[in-house]
Amino acid sequence: MTQPRIPTTVLGRGAVAATVPVVVAALLAAAGPVTAAGRAGAPGVGDPYFPRAGNGGYHVAHYGLTLGYDPTSRHLTGKAVLTARATQRLDRFDLDFKGLKITGLTVDRARAAYQRSGQELVVTPRRALHKGQRFRVTVTYRGRPAPVTDPDGSPDGWIPTDDGAFVAGEPQGAMTWFPANNHPLDKSSYDIAITVPENRSAVSNGVLLGRSTRKGKTTFRWRQTEPMAAYLATATVGKFKVKQYTTRSGIKVYDAVDPREATAAAAPVLKKLPSVLEWESKLFGPYPYRAAGSIVDHAPSVGYALETQTRPIYGSAPDLGTLVHENAHQWFGDSVSLTSWKDIWLNEGFASYAEWLYEEQHGGAGAQETFDDLYATPAGDPLWAFPPGNPGSGAKIFGRPVYGRGAMALHALRTAVGDRVFFRVLRAWAVQHRHGHGTTAKFQCLAERQSGKNLGPLFNKWLYAQGKPRTP
Repeated sequence: MTQPRIPTTVLGRGAVAATVPVVVAALLAAAGPVTAAGRAGAPGVGDPYFPRAGNGGYHVAHYGLTLGYDPTSRHLTGKAVLTARATQRLDRFDLDFKGLKITGLTVDRARAAYQRSGQELVVTPRRALHKGQRFRVTVTYRGRPAPVTDPDGSPDGWIPTDDGAFVAGEPQGAMTWFPANNHPLDKSSYDIAITVPENRSAVSNGVLLGRSTRKGKTTFRWRQTEPMAAYLATATVGKFKVKQYTTRSGIKVYDAVDPREATAAAAPVLKKLPSVLEWESKLFGPYPYRAAGSIVDHAPSVGYALETQTRPIYGSAPDLGTLVHENAHQWFGDSVSLTSWKDIWLNEGFASYAEWLYEEQHGGAGAQETFDDLYATPAGDPLWAFPPGNPGSGAKIFGRPVYGRGAMALHALRTAVGDRVFFRVLRAWAVQHRHGHGTTAKFQCLAERQSGKNLGPLFNKWLYAQGKPRTP
């Protein structure tokens, strides 16, 4: 994520069943209480910053979402089919889903009982689910979706615009438009079909399978085969100017740009996307997906961009630094996902440092120069307000230290181990954890293994120590 209100030099903000690593499966299995009614899946995965996010007891392999949206009335109809596997015995389990009215709910085609408590949709199937059992949950729903408010005060989720909707879910907004296991630990494949008036476009993740128009309405069918966290899904609707092409390396690009942002502002930047992806692929390893592109909406009230998987979304025309940042997230944050939100610097620090590297290698300021400029910031500046390795819940997860000091931590590592080892570490991190998950501890272990050095003091100084480090 980027926040354009702050300079990017400081911040940078046929379905295939997804597999789930053993360590992640163990966390997802998080058993809820054994009660007189039986065994329940936990109502959250235990994230210290978002305790109710995600759910225990099962893994969703695939989401099939069928949506209809009327931009005039702002009314959404939806059908979500979740194909899942129980990781423990389940007499009941939770989904994250907020606001919209449920019109039907079944588990394996049998009507299931349910109740709602805040963002929790508690489902009790007619028959208990056994450990290892594959099952299908179907939820139909309707209503006027509304965004939630992020810890930093910005809107998140299904955000209405004057011609449709800007749909961006980090960290908690997915639950405003479909029922989900809404934590980065649980990654899935997706099929998303969106029906809108024929004078609108509907843009989602992955590859566009096709579009068809009937009785004044057009349905867009999208498929995301590589595993994706729920917060990275989008179903953005608007009047867009669309451009499609295939890069020299075979990546299918789909750009959707609001005409108000198109010609003068967005076009020159989006034209650089193939070269940006090629440059990032050389540094970080092969691009993780079959599709790429951009969604440039006219959403002045939003104030940020987000790395929605395969196709970042921008609230206005991005500058080149923001384009580099959001597409670096396709490796760092999307493909290599968080295990816990406290490690968010692994997303934002890495994407911000990608901006530094791009500047350095394209005739701009060197990374050392950018580092020195930031280090010259006075000790009382918000840049040093808290450590980025465990910033704390609330607005801090999108604060300046996560982006700026997170990038500085990477540059300090580069200085300590040398360019050859540092760039080998970056590439190994993205390749070894491709479509999986990472933690700061794992990244430190990788860097120590590649360099042969004890890097504990360096990581502690830049990621966990309070205040401005005494020496750069």
